[in-house]
Amino acid sequence: MANTSNRTLRLLSLLQTRRYWLGGELAERLGVSVRTLRRDVDRLRELGYPVESQRGVDGGYQLAAGAALPPLVIDDEEAVALAVGLQAAAQGAVEGIAESSVRVLAKVVQVMPARLRHRVEALRTMTVPSGWSGSPRAGIDPDVLTLVALVCRDQEQLRFSYTAADRRESERLTEPHRLVCTGYRWYLVAYDLTRHDWRSFRVDRMTGPEKTGTRFRPRDLPAADAAAFVQEGLENQPAPYAVEALIEAPADAVRERIGRWCTIEAIGETRCRMVMTSNTLDWPTMALGIVGADFRVVHPPELAEQVREWGSRFRRA
Repeated sequence: MANTSNRTLRLLSLLQTRRYWLGGELAERLGVSVRTLRRDVDRLRELGYPVESQRGVDGGYQLAAGAALPPLVIDDEEAVALAVGLQAAAQGAVEGIAESSVRVLAKVVQVMPARLRHRVEALRTMTVPSGWSGSPRAGIDPDVLTLVALVCRDQEQLRFSYTAADRRESERLTEPHRLVCTGYRWYLVAYDLTRHDWRSFRVDRMTGPEKTGTRFRPRDLPAADAAAFVQEGLENQPAPYAVEALIEAPADAVRERIGRWCTIEAIGETRCRMVMTSNTLDWPTMALGIVGADFRVVHPPELAEQVREWGSRFRRA
């Protein structure tokens, strides 16, 4: 019965995302037969949702125009994605909508089912705003993210496997403190009981996190807050690449686009120099592409090679 109810909610959610669904395509998305799909549609109609159907080769289903829909029909991953997106906007990632994003997030949480509200509220309250803009990168398992948020809130020890930047793997037992989203990565700030010191862990490098059932008394974090702790750690990391490029555009125009992440020096009225340090060549490559002007890589040579490689890939696309 639970599977049937969940599938019915999934069907309703899919009908809201598209004006018209072919019957075979909709059945495939739900992983059921066309006959089972018809029964699920009839069940929605019994619940009062006006689902229109069309017979024939191109037969399918759609919700009637103006149908009264529930305030929110989303699955677990969508709930987490919605909370993450609104929270990013609330931190100022999109200029001018921070206050309205806070209001919307509060309203959305209230209309969620209790089970989802429990998870999303933990994520919202246990994430410290970093003030850095940017969209979180893909690759974070929402179940992992909400599990980490819950153990932070409940002050419960967390055990997980961790893959460091040099690909070395280790087992960690921690006292989780807070989550921090830097705009591109999620970090867990925690006291590492193995190393006997505070650490920040990239959530996308954590595998197999599990609760231990052991509660702990919170320790004093050696920083103003979790975001400051993460920022300090990132700033102290060695930056192997010292990047320099000449850009054929006015310095002010380049600063407006990428100035917050690098130093821009004017060379005349229509030319400037970009200088930055980075642990990866991906971000300098993206930054130079964002500028929207011709440029020449001065160093390192690895960056020039990557730009050529990316350019070839884009041309093939």
